Amino acid sequence: MWGLYATSSTKEVLLSLLVALLIAHRMQCAIAGLWADEVYPDGMIEIGAHKQVESHFDERDTVPGSGARRELAASDCQTGNAIDDCWRCDNSWESNRQALADCAIGFGKNAVGGKHGSLYVVTDNSDDDVVNPKYGTLRWAVIQTEPLWIIFQQDTRIKLTQELIMNSYKTIDGRGHNVQIAGGAGITIQAITNIIIHGIRIFNLVPTGPAMVRDSPSHYGHRLRSDGSAISIFAATNIWLDHLYLSDCTTNLISAIEASTYITVSNNYFTNHDMVMLFGAHPEDTFDTIMQVTVAYNHFGTGLTQRMPRCRFGYFHVFNNDYVEWKMYAIGGSQNPTILSEGNRFMAPDDKNSKEVTKRVADGGNDYGGWENWNWRSSGDMFLNGAFFTDSGSSNIDSSLYQKATSFTAKPSSNVGTLTANAGPFQCGLGGYLSCDAGTPNTYGGSGGSGGSGSTPGWYSSGEQDHEISQLVMFFSLILSTLSVILSM
Repeated sequence: MWGLYATSSTKEVLLSLLVALLIAHRMQCAIAGLWADEVYPDGMIEIGAHKQVESHFDERDTVPGSGARRELAASDCQTGNAIDDCWRCDNSWESNRQALADCAIGFGKNAVGGKHGSLYVVTDNSDDDVVNPKYGTLRWAVIQTEPLWIIFQQDTRIKLTQELIMNSYKTIDGRGHNVQIAGGAGITIQAITNIIIHGIRIFNLVPTGPAMVRDSPSHYGHRLRSDGSAISIFAATNIWLDHLYLSDCTTNLISAIEASTYITVSNNYFTNHDMVMLFGAHPEDTFDTIMQVTVAYNHFGTGLTQRMPRCRFGYFHVFNNDYVEWKMYAIGGSQNPTILSEGNRFMAPDDKNSKEVTKRVADGGNDYGGWENWNWRSSGDMFLNGAFFTDSGSSNIDSSLYQKATSFTAKPSSNVGTLTANAGPFQCGLGGYLSCDAGTPNTYGGSGGSGGSGSTPGWYSSGEQDHEISQLVMFFSLILSTLSVILSM
C-alpha cells in the first residue's frame, strides 16, 4: 500500500485531514440542527431555527419600517420599551427575579404577584391529580395561600388535565427556559388579586371538564366545562400578562369579565386565532364600567381575525402595538366603552372590505344614544395599506373624558417596530444579561380557534439532530480508512 512508504510529512498531512473531517462533521451536525425539524412522539413539530428566523423576518418585512429589530448589547440596552428597559439591563436579573414586579406599566402596574414570597421551582411537568396535586408541579404552587414566585428547573411542556385555578399573589416566571402549556386546559384567574404571568407559551388548548378541581389547600369543588381559552380572568384585579406567546385555542386567548379591572396586557405575541381578547362578556353587565385595561407593546401577527381587543363598558388604553393583520377588525366594542388608541401601527389586510380598524357591535344592549356618542379616539396612530380608524364621541383628545383611559405615555408610532421587536417569550438561557432577541415563534398549520391542532411555537436552538444511518456509516468508514493508513506508516 502507498501508506507503507509515506514520509513523516505525509503522516502530518493525514492527521490534519482526520482533524478536518472531525470538524466538518461537527459543523454538519450544527447546520442540520439549524435547518432540521424535530417531530415529538405526540406528533407536535418543532421547526428548525433557520426556518423560524426566516419566517419571522418575512412577516416583519411586510410592514414598512419594520426592519428595525434591535440587537441589544450590555452597553446599549435602553430601547424605549419601558418594561424591558426596567430589568433587561441588569446582568444579575436571574438572582433578582422578583424585581420584575417593579417594571409593570399601565392599569396593571400595581400587580406585585409573588414579589414578597419565596421562590418555588417547578420540577415535575405532570398534572395527573387535580384534587391532590404533587409538590413540584405547577398546580401545587398556584393554589397555595402564601405569595410564591414560580420558576422552572428546565424546558417544560405541561398538558393541563383541567383548568389551572390560581390563588392570589402568584407569579409564573418562565424566563430562561422554554415553558409551554399546550394540548389541554388553560389558566383561570378567578376572584383573586395580584397575578403576574411572564415568558411562557400557551397554545392548542381545548375545553375540559366538568370535574372536581382544587383551588386552595383547603378547598376543592365542582367545575363546569371550561371553554378552552388560554387565560380567563373573572372578578379579579391587579393582573399583568407579559411576554407571552398565545395561539390556537378554542375560544378567546385572553378574556376579562365580571368586573375585573387594573389589568395590563403587554409584550405578547398573538397569532393564528379567531377571537383574541374579550373585555366584558354581556351587554347587561354594567358592573364592567369599572374595568380599566392597558394593551401595550404587543405584536398582533398573522392569522388573527378579530377582538384585538373587543370591549364592553369600561376604559381601554391601546398603545404602541403592532397590528400586522386582521380578517374582520382590530378594535371593537359595544355598550359605550371609552377607547383611546395611541401610537399604534395598523397594517390593513388586502381585502377591501376589512380596511377599517374599528367595529361597533350592536348586541342587544343599551346603545347609550348610538355609537356616534361613544368616546373612541385615535391619536398618533400609523395607518398602512388603506387602514383607517373611525373616531366618535368627544372631539377633544385632551378632554377629561379620556383621563380614565390614559394609563401611560405612548411613544410615537414610528417607534413601534423597536418597541415590539421582542414581543413574546425571550429565547435566551440563564446566566446574566439577556442579549438575544425574543426569537418570535413560528407556527405550523391550523387556523384560529382550531383548538386541538395547529401551531406549535419553536425554540431557537442549533442542537444536534440524529442523522441517517447511511451518513454515519459513510463517515465512520472514512475515519477508519484514514486511521488504518496512518497506523500502517
